Amino acid sequence: MKIELFIPCFVDQLYPDTAFSTVKLLEKAGCTVNYNPLQTCCGQPAFNAGFWDDAKTIGSKFLNDFSDDSIIVTPSASCTGMVKNYYNDLFTNTTLHNKCRAIQGNIYELSDFLVNILQFDYFGAELEGRAVYHDSCAALRECKIKNEPRQLLSKVLGLEMVDLKDNETCCGFGGTFAVKFDAISTAMAQQKVDNALAAEADYIISTDASCLLHLQGYIDKNNLPIKTMHIADVLAQGWGNV
Repeated sequence: MKIELFIPCFVDQLYPDTAFSTVKLLEKAGCTVNYNPLQTCCGQPAFNAGFWDDAKTIGSKFLNDFSDDSIIVTPSASCTGMVKNYYNDLFTNTTLHNKCRAIQGNIYELSDFLVNILQFDYFGAELEGRAVYHDSCAALRECKIKNEPRQLLSKVLGLEMVDLKDNETCCGFGGTFAVKFDAISTAMAQQKVDNALAAEADYIISTDASCLLHLQGYIDKNNLPIKTMHIADVLAQGWGNV
């Protein structure tokens, strides 16, 4: 299957290894991956901050950077949710209306695509340790993704998955929320990490790099014995070079 790859600006700038892991996974699952190097952002930061005109400009570029008849895969439930749900507010009854609808129907978060479209869930990954899975708000609420990441992680050799208390509670990132309401955001991160530590986890795994950046920041500041990992990086562990 031929797919187009969208690497969010967040991943491109801060977690490039996650992008390479995503390519590796898709190719092992039998996909031919096409990457347009001119791509940038889906417009979510501007949209969430209330700058809808700027979001529309960025979103228009996103729509024109991708084909309306190709499957688009991204290692971000947050960006997937933005395109699928909030592009309606930007492009309904505009000149990009039809292309927007086509792309909304063709974009998939990575774990959703692997499990539900390719029906491919075993990569031969190996990672020793105990882990909890964090449901990002975007994955759970905007993309209705819950079982897919857990199915993939259950096939990782050496990885013991345990339940995380209050798993469906936000980690506190929320984009500009973490900047505007630092104290609340930090307290929410603390609660999430404390619950993971109480479960004696070595890793916190999620579909969204933004959540993981927020949680890792709290972990690093407090020198805590736990690490965050994107699901793509977990699934790419233990077989060949990324």
